[in-house]
Amino acid sequence: MSMDAVFRALADPARRRLLDRLYGRNGQTLGALCAEMGMTRQAVTKHLLLLEEANVVVTQRRGREKLHFLNPVPINEIADRWIGKYERHRVRALADLKKQLEGKNDG
Repeated sequence: MSMDAVFRALADPARRRLLDRLYGRNGQTLGALCAEMGMTRQAVTKHLLLLEEANVVVTQRRGREKLHFLNPVPINEIADRWIGKYERHRVRALADLKKQLEGKNDG
């Protein structure tokens, strides 16, 4: 799977929310994801198909149910390729500083 497909899949906030939902509770049905997302079944299906094409979500059939699971491998490959070549501790320190500064501006 190409990294372009993974970046494209991660570009949409609704798809990232789906991944967050699966991270929180892996192995959900389409119905469960629809209820949590507050989106139509068709919209969630469209997003899940794109995530599946990027191999970020994999499915498994259990009887009549189709369960969706997060596959973190492609995301990890992106992290290794695009973040790993930089010093992680420096990137993390800058991200923490940004969060702190943004937090002070919220008040």
